[in-house]
Amino acid sequence: MRTMLSLLALVAAFLISGCVTNRVDWNARIGHYSFDQAVIELGPPDKQARLSDGRNVAEWVTRYQSGGNVIIGSGFYHPGYPYGSGVMQTTGPTYFEHKLRLTFSPDNMLTTWSRN
Repeated sequence: MRTMLSLLALVAAFLISGCVTNRVDWNARIGHYSFDQAVIELGPPDKQARLSDGRNVAEWVTRYQSGGNVIIGSGFYHPGYPYGSGVMQTTGPTYFEHKLRLTFSPDNMLTTWSRN
């Protein structure tokens, strides 16, 4: 029994630790974070543009999908008189987009950032 509880606690700790996100302090990276480091960490940007003053604006897009089904029903049973009713509404998947826009100086160092 004790081994089972220990195993259950270990599994719970593993699942909880998987839900913790690593928050990035982008303000601390300004002036110290290069475009090459961003590509290594985040992968190639989804959009990128070089401005006339030499700055490079890059955008990374993360998409999340959330599907949804809503089922509402009610009913009762009396011996010999079954009755039930219900409503079912199915909704299609919902998509969410998060954008991270990083702007790099002509020497490829982070100057500004924004997130929607």
